[in-house]
Amino acid sequence: MANRCDHVLYGRVDPREVPCGSTASRPPSRSPARSSGPPLVKKMDSVQYATLDGDRSTDWRAFQRDLDALRKKTLANLSEADARHLRKVEGWGRLCSLIGYATAWIIPNPLSALAMSMGNLTRWTMVAHHVSHRGYDKVPGIAPSRTSRHFARGWRRLVDWLDWIEPAGWHHEHNVLHHYRLGEKTDPDVLEENVDWLRDHPIPRPLAWTALIFFMLTWKWTYYAPTGFLALEDERARRRDRPPPPRAQAWLAPAFWARCILPYALVKFALLPALFLPLGGQAALWVLCNTVLAELLTNLHAFVVVVTNHSGDDLFVFDRPIDDKAEFYRRQVLGSTNFRTGGDLNDFMHGWLNYQVEHHLFPSLPMRQYQLIQPEVRAICEKHGVRYVQQSIFQRLRKTIAVALGDARQRRESPVNLTPSPASLDPAGSDPSADLAAG
Repeated sequence: MANRCDHVLYGRVDPREVPCGSTASRPPSRSPARSSGPPLVKKMDSVQYATLDGDRSTDWRAFQRDLDALRKKTLANLSEADARHLRKVEGWGRLCSLIGYATAWIIPNPLSALAMSMGNLTRWTMVAHHVSHRGYDKVPGIAPSRTSRHFARGWRRLVDWLDWIEPAGWHHEHNVLHHYRLGEKTDPDVLEENVDWLRDHPIPRPLAWTALIFFMLTWKWTYYAPTGFLALEDERARRRDRPPPPRAQAWLAPAFWARCILPYALVKFALLPALFLPLGGQAALWVLCNTVLAELLTNLHAFVVVVTNHSGDDLFVFDRPIDDKAEFYRRQVLGSTNFRTGGDLNDFMHGWLNYQVEHHLFPSLPMRQYQLIQPEVRAICEKHGVRYVQQSIFQRLRKTIAVALGDARQRRESPVNLTPSPASLDPAGSDPSADLAAG
């Protein structure tokens, strides 16, 4: 099954989508295998291990055809309006950064820090996220620097997206592993697996909350930076027929510090505050204080709008690889949730991650197109009896915290034969990764 899936699902990823010599083949899993037998449950009576209502009777081929038609229509509608929209959103983020730094030297305060934080979030979740997914590669009038071939490559990392996260590591961890293995054992972003140390041990509740809050405030550099680094190193080791490095070795590896931690830390917490020294030592200190506060706020904001996308007792994780494109579409809907959608300001505050269903169905679209197709995707789901989850960010955060603390579990499918017939595995038309290579 895995080998066939590797060929059908990952065999034709555009080489540009896998930088630094990586490929999209399936690496060894870091996550412990999920048991197919009775689960060990600390706070739950039983694991929710069932299909959704109507799941067995849904015509997934018809569902695929409708979504394929929508994707084709959407790609044909790309225009310079998408390029203008990106420039507007990016401009909002730059304005936030400007306001933040222009006032940060006066005194440590939450307003300056919040403005700086929104600038940080814009560069990551709105610009870097969608550009690295090739969302703007085919948009008329787009600047070359906002295409995946050039964005944050080499020296452009300093001006496009300098963060704790190495762009190449982010790309492999997120664009390849997470997007095309959503909820599988090889998806590095399954919260339930990543916090099993918190869920599965009798930790006093105050200590559990303390650990969770620390994680929420620091997770970009305590989780995403080492996870992306190791995902890329795993892939390089696999290509050289070497064992993958242990997770603990990330923080001990000089390359991790040189590629992830030091570039961002030196610029953000040393160079930028030093620019305010002509205004006095205290001004530079206040800028540093606001920068640290902004970093904590960015981590918290990002946790709330990122981790909640696929967490909750009403969203699925999966125990087997994807077989074909219809199954790929199916999983993106059953394993993702939207937040409140509509309006640039609302979407901006959500980091443009409130269209997670649409984004996982069609990763390589511009931000503006997700606004336009969201009602159509929901209508297609309703037409085929597929549950479309959309709730407020606060409801999703509550469900996410319940999973993190062991009070709830993700849903799992019952062992129903959903494997398509060999005739349906059309190698020319069933490759979900064609969303990257096509268009």
